Amino acid sequence: MDDPDAAASVAALVLGAGRGERLGHSLPKAFVPVSGQTLIERSIRSLSESGSIGRIQPVLDPREFDRFKELKLQDVPQLIGPVGGGAERQDSMRAGLRSLPNEIRWVAVHDAARGLVSPNDIARVVARARQSGAAILAERVRDTIKRVSDGKIVETPPREECWAAQTPQVMRRDWLEESMEKAAARDRLGTDDAQLLEWAGFPVAIVEARDPNPKITRPEDLAGAEALASKDDSALARVVAENLEGEEAR
Repeated sequence: MDDPDAAASVAALVLGAGRGERLGHSLPKAFVPVSGQTLIERSIRSLSESGSIGRIQPVLDPREFDRFKELKLQDVPQLIGPVGGGAERQDSMRAGLRSLPNEIRWVAVHDAARGLVSPNDIARVVARARQSGAAILAERVRDTIKRVSDGKIVETPPREECWAAQTPQVMRRDWLEESMEKAAARDRLGTDDAQLLEWAGFPVAIVEARDPNPKITRPEDLAGAEALASKDDSALARVVAENLEGEEAR
């Protein structure tokens, strides 16, 4: 999607308020560098470059606002200043939603920890959400999945029906707000945003990710992301150099 009028009605909440204890890094997870750029920088730039997002709202621990200001993101036109997140994911989403102007009709919720998401996949999931009301990026599960209770297998769901959820997760703003209200009334906390819509009875479509979109949670995830990002950045540098050479030849 590359329609600025359509993009103007879409806002992305970039959730980065978590500390990321499992990663074992001295920095909060959103600010951990991967091949020279922090995870939140990479997330914000991919959202911007997708052409499908009109407003990018970071949601952070207020103690990290000064750290965020030091990032070199002044050239991202959709970016606005951060708002403070909460203890739970839904607290951060609620704070982000309150900050959005009334003209925003679609919300893309993205984990800052998924800094390698591709702009193309972001555009695809936004386009699908516009068609169906809500959509998420996801990856087909390769392994056989077991549901376990008290250390014993209770179910083996059909593998062809199992997907690993990713972000962004994009949905109508009114659906998300209604779903959050219903979850709060029942004291329910979802592990992702689509789960809230499921509880409220709204349909959510799946968009299969075409490019790697790992979530950085543990030290081994960071090592893999470094290798992947270095490869992607080198390829991008080659494309830029080739384009410049072509312009000089003309």
